[in-house]
Amino acid sequence: MREHNRDKERLEHILDAISVIENGLATYPKDELLNNRLLYYGLVKQIEIIGEAANMLTHEFREKHTEVDWRPIVAMRNVLVHDYIHISKEMLWATITADIPHFKTHIENFHAELNSGAH
Repeated sequence: MREHNRDKERLEHILDAISVIENGLATYPKDELLNNRLLYYGLVKQIEIIGEAANMLTHEFREKHTEVDWRPIVAMRNVLVHDYIHISKEMLWATITADIPHFKTHIENFHAELNSGAH
């Protein structure tokens, strides 16, 4: 049960970070998001949180949900934290506009599954 709660909590962290990103996209134009350092690094931080939470999901959970390739999500977090000098605005924008919406659908489904007790 404890591991189930851990996975549920991590999924909630991911959904919360996605919500912050979506709010930023709805509030600010692309130019401001990418050129205002505070906003830009706020987006970076949310992607770091997503990658860290994905990394903290149990191995059993990730092995059960192979429809998501978890490795690049965790790898992105590692690049953002350890190799930050190589972050490009284009990479960040592609992540938040193309990858995150697709990923969100899976996370919402996984979260609903855990909430229903079907795990």
